[in-house]
Amino acid sequence: MLTDRWSSCPRLARARASCFTARMALPYKISSLLYCFNERDDVLLLERRKEPNLGLWSPCGGKLKTEAGESPYACACREAAEEIGLRISPAALHLTGIVSEHGYEGQAHWLMFLFEVKQRLSHLPPPHLEGRFEFFPADALKELPLPQTDREQLWPLFWGHRGGFFAAHCHCHPDGRNDWTLEESTQNLTHLNARRTDH
Repeated sequence: MLTDRWSSCPRLARARASCFTARMALPYKISSLLYCFNERDDVLLLERRKEPNLGLWSPCGGKLKTEAGESPYACACREAAEEIGLRISPAALHLTGIVSEHGYEGQAHWLMFLFEVKQRLSHLPPPHLEGRFEFFPADALKELPLPQTDREQLWPLFWGHRGGFFAAHCHCHPDGRNDWTLEESTQNLTHLNARRTDH
């Protein structure tokens, strides 16, 4: 059975009137992440062989080719073809969330677009240079080594907004603390209630 940690939207601070964030001179990186599922609704994760998140399980995806003016949707389609051999168009994607991370691991600021792939996968993609793939039921994620921000809020937010949309910001502090703000939230109650019933 899904616990509240995974099946409901977490309680985060709402965005303040001011959107000012303390300045920190770091590179700003933009990525698209792919949330893929099989027919059993198990989620596809990648055990990464490279930084960031070396040795941790996370959705596949990659950085936008900003020098070429690539869009987040185009990046997601390209990464789907490159990493899991799936050729899709933007119409096959649902944008579930946008997450910004300030000073992640003291290395960079990140802007991430979280896409659910509507097409269900029929087989496990083969391993490649980025790492190896595995399907996991939602409950199994609690026992996996995950990036800290994924465990704290990204997965609860994704499950709570699947079929809907959210935007969130994380201010990552040097001492390991993360301050989260939920900036927008539109839940798909039909999808959320169906998931609770199924589990």
